[in-house]
Formats: sequence, C-alpha cells, structure tokens
Amino acid sequence: MISLNTWDILIIFGFFAITLGIGLYVSKSSGKDSSEFFLSGKSMPWWLLGISMVATTFSTDTPNLVTDIVRTNGVSGNWVWWAFLLTGLLTVFIYARLWRKSNVNTDLEFYELRYGGKPARFLRGFRSIYLGVIFNVITMSAVTLAAIKIGGIMLGLEPWQTVVSAGLITVIFSAVGGFKGVVYTDFLLFFVAMGGAIGAAYYLVNIPEVGGLEALLSNENVKAKLDILPDTSNTKTLITLLIIPLAVQWWSSWYPGSEPGGGGYIAQRMLSAKNEKHAIGATFFFNIMHYAMRPWPWILVALASLVVFPDLESLQQAFPIVADDKLGHDLAYSAMLTKLPSGLLGLVLASLVAAYMSTISTQLNWGSSYIVYDFYKQRVNPNASEKRLVAVGRISTVGLMILSALLALLLQNALQLFEVLLVFGAGTGLIFILRWFWWRINAWSEITAMFVSGILSLLFKLTPLGDYLFATEIGILPDWMEYPTVVLITTAAWLIATYSTAPESNEVLNSFYKKINPGGPGWKKIVEEARAEGTELDNGEKWSVPSGIQAMLYGTVLIYSLLFATGYWIYGRWTGALILTAVAILSGSVLILKWRQIKATIT
Repeated sequence: MISLNTWDILIIFGFFAITLGIGLYVSKSSGKDSSEFFLSGKSMPWWLLGISMVATTFSTDTPNLVTDIVRTNGVSGNWVWWAFLLTGLLTVFIYARLWRKSNVNTDLEFYELRYGGKPARFLRGFRSIYLGVIFNVITMSAVTLAAIKIGGIMLGLEPWQTVVSAGLITVIFSAVGGFKGVVYTDFLLFFVAMGGAIGAAYYLVNIPEVGGLEALLSNENVKAKLDILPDTSNTKTLITLLIIPLAVQWWSSWYPGSEPGGGGYIAQRMLSAKNEKHAIGATFFFNIMHYAMRPWPWILVALASLVVFPDLESLQQAFPIVADDKLGHDLAYSAMLTKLPSGLLGLVLASLVAAYMSTISTQLNWGSSYIVYDFYKQRVNPNASEKRLVAVGRISTVGLMILSALLALLLQNALQLFEVLLVFGAGTGLIFILRWFWWRINAWSEITAMFVSGILSLLFKLTPLGDYLFATEIGILPDWMEYPTVVLITTAAWLIATYSTAPESNEVLNSFYKKINPGGPGWKKIVEEARAEGTELDNGEKWSVPSGIQAMLYGTVLIYSLLFATGYWIYGRWTGALILTAVAILSGSVLILKWRQIKATIT
C-alpha cells in the first residue's frame, strides 16, 4: 500500500474536476434530443472519434490483461488479441463506409433495415438486452474488477470503496454529458492515459530491482518470455497462440470493440462521423494506435514484474491484504505501480482513472443507446418524445453502472473473463461479415448462430461436458480444439437454418440494396431479378470490396511491421528492427497510393 502526497492528490482531484466540468459544460447541448445524446448529431471529425476509440479501449483491465498474458504465455501470448487487427482493418476499408451509408442510429437498427418481419423485430429487441445489458454489464464488470485490484493493492481500499469512488464521477458525467461529453473527455483521457503508461514503463524498467533495460532483457525469468512469435517447436503453443487466432478467431468471434464487420461502440463512432471519409479515417487511426503503438509500455512493465514478483507466491507475500479470490498474475501490474515516486504516482493513478472512466462512459452511453432506441422506443413507447428518450437514456446509464459494479464484486480474473467472452461469440462473426454481401442470409441465420454459440459456450465452460471433451489430461479432444469446435458447430447450424427457412422478401432486399449498394456476386441474383421487373437497383458505383481487401492487406503489413519493429528496437535487435522499419515505410507508401484510389470513389 502506498501513501499519496499533496501533489498526487492535487493531480488526481484536478483531473476529476476537469472531467466532470466537461460533462456539465456539454450537458445542455447533449440533452436537446436523442441524436445529440447518443451520436452528437452525426457531425464528429475523424481525429476526435479516432482518439475516442483508442481511449475507450485503453481501460484499467487492459494493462492487467496484457500483464497476465505476458507472465503466463510470454509476449507472443498477445496474439490472442493482436489477431483482431485483421477484422479491424476490414472494418476500416470495407465496412466503415457501409455503416455510414446506412444512417441508422444504432448497429441493432440495422436488423430491420437488412431483414424484415417478426424475426427481425425479435432479433433487434433481444440483442438490445443481450448486448446492451448482459454483455455490456459483463464487460464493464471486468473493467471495474481491474479498478478494484488497483485500489486494493495501491491504496488499500476495500472493493466497495473502489467501486463507489471510481464509478460515481463516471456515471455523473456520462448521464449528463451524453455522447459528446464522452468523446470530449476521451480527448483528455487519451493523453493522460498514454502519458501515465509511458512514464510508468520508463521508470519501472530502471528501478534498482530491475536494473535497466539491458539487465531486464538478460534476466533468466524474462528471456524465455521475449519472443514475439510463439515457439514453433511447441506444437500446442503454436496452435493455441498463433494459428487459431490468425486462421479462425479474427473472423469468427464477436468480441466488444473487435466485431467482424464493425459493431458496438466502434459502429457508434462510425455512425456519428461527419461522412464516410471521416468514418474511415477514425477507424484507421484507432487501429494504428491500438495495435502498433500502445502495447509496448504495458509489455515492459509486465516483463519487469517477472523480476520483482516472479510468481503468485511472491505477490501474495508482498500484498497479504489482497483476498485469495482476487489473487492472479494480473495483479502484478498494480504491484509494480506501488514503486512509483510521488508526482509520477499521481499522474499514473490519474491515467488509470482516465482509462477506467473512458471505457465505462463509452460502454454506458452505448448500452443505453440500445435500451432507448432498440428496446424502449421499439417495444415500450414508440411515440416517446425526444425529452423522454433522453431521460430514459440517463436513467438506464445509472442502472447499467449499478449492475456492473455488483457483478465486479463477484469476479476474480480478467484473462478468465476474456477467454469466456471469446468463446461466447465464437462462430457468429462470419455472419456479420457476409450479411452485407450475401442476400441469402436472413434473420433466422443470426438468431440460430447467437443461441447455438451461447448454449455451447455455457455447456463447455460451466458444466462437466467441457472437461470431458477438452480437459488437458482426460479430455477426448485437446483443449485447444474447444474454440474451433464451437465455431464449426455454430457455423453448420446457422447455414442449415439459412437454407431451411425462407429468404427475406424481395421488398426488403431491394430496399436494402438500393440504400447501401453493397455490390458483388452475392447480390447478382437480386439485382437481375429486379431489373427483369423493370427496377434498377444498381447505381453504377464500382464494387469497393476488391480494393478494400488490398488496402486491408497493405495496412496489415504496415501495422504488424510497426509493432514488431518497435519491439526489436527495444530488444536491441538492430538488423530485424531496420528491416521491419523499411517494410513499414514501403507498405505505408503503397497504402497511401491505394487510399487515394479509394478516396476518389467515396462521396
């Protein structure tokens, strides 16, 4: 436990005051109508939205999760989330413009644009609760769990004290400031969070116990954890950490912030952009910062923690105040922060508070938008006034905060929850990618995938069936087969449902095509049938997917090259660093040329 001096306290409370002030300042304009409260009137510039996306995904649980991964599986273990870059760049170069064209208020409203009848209405209403409440509360509880661990280790706070103190300011400015308050404060939160993370990494690598970067990298506890790519001689590790994420996970799994085809709060940012170009610019900026630039400060602290706290026993001895049910490798990040000096400690604590507030405020506003637009307005009060919708939005914001705080008190481990959420959405991602470009997918496809994936995940994670099938020692199948099995069964189930049920009506399909103009061979049948009946659906716009995929591939090479080059510069592997830097420059130059071609086709 640490003691805060006057400067630390002033930094933290000054930050609180500024954040709350921003929320109160924009409260009047945010409360004018529901569009302002949830989308800021769809007038946001790319740079502000991009920074907001980065700030939102920089949460208190993120450095804890990365620390847990590095201590458990080494740096290469991060491929479990690095693989999502592929779907992130598909969103940038293909789906961002489609979402902005749709002009919906939430990504769930898309269901009644793409599908028709009672199944579409059910899907929209059910997922508003399933995602906006259940999934959202689980995600926020993981963030709050990290705050609980930080408060317990660094300040000796009881879990309830952390929940109340961390959540109160956040829920106030989220409820009064709406989406505009969230985005404006994210701009401040981003710089505070990045400054704190970089400052902490620099200081902690150089504390006497670690001895500087060279000593860190040569430490016996650290050397085996440094590889960016998994050990190819260990088949199980290679399959689990690299092959499955790159071959299956990125396109097949729904996960908040990394949804195939875009969705959730990323879609909310794209929908609030000024136009298609700003939507694309925001998501590209986010992917560069999220994958290429931000991980290394957290990784360095995680590696340093292996020197100071090499195992769980050492963590338990150093922090006996931490309850046994909260003890895990993710505690090591907070444990390292206790060694920071005054001043820097205040900045880092403020950065962690910033990370918490940014993520929670986004989740609250996003989840509340589902409750208001996709449940309350659709099913409870279709004629509700704009004033009433804003009021319901503020009430639901507070309710979501309370539910997530209560659940956080019951959780133990961030990585554990991350793995559960990954499996929970396994097999659904392919639908989110294809539904824009294949007319045959219908509402029953999505309903089937959602329920099959959820039921299988619960069976495998919470019942003896999972151990019977996949346990490391006694299972019929190796444990790494659990995720592909869920994907395979779910995909087969929704394909059977698709061909066993009637397609959407021509009226619905024609209306969707005319509005979005997705193009491609997946819509050829519908376009030709409409043309035969005297209706022209195609506006002559060139199909953007081939050039979008090319840009996605160039962008993937660029960002992975930057990620690896940064690591090699830190490791002192100069030859690899120079080669990867050159590859990044070359791929970036090619991407700029490709972007100019794409930009010319965007209205």
